[in-house]
Amino acid sequence: MTTILDPSSERSPTIRARLARPASLDGKVVGLLDISKARGDVFLDRLGLLLTERGITVKRYMKPTMTRPAPLALRQQIGTEVDLVIEGLAD
Repeated sequence: MTTILDPSSERSPTIRARLARPASLDGKVVGLLDISKARGDVFLDRLGLLLTERGITVKRYMKPTMTRPAPLALRQQIGTEVDLVIEGLAD
């Protein structure tokens, strides 16, 4: 069991099982989420290029601000459009 800590003022940690990693990315749609931190887009641009060169479908998303969690509508959109998400962090 994995403990996931959410820095958005939780009072007790949420405990949930990790999802299994896919055996392959073949046929998957990968979402790249830019959290709006400086140069995160540079990393995601390169990663997106590498994935598409391998024939993997990539969809890009961006949070409006790095200081807050992604809006619910954006999270729901991502959840319905992709099979997995890579979030670009910085610092």
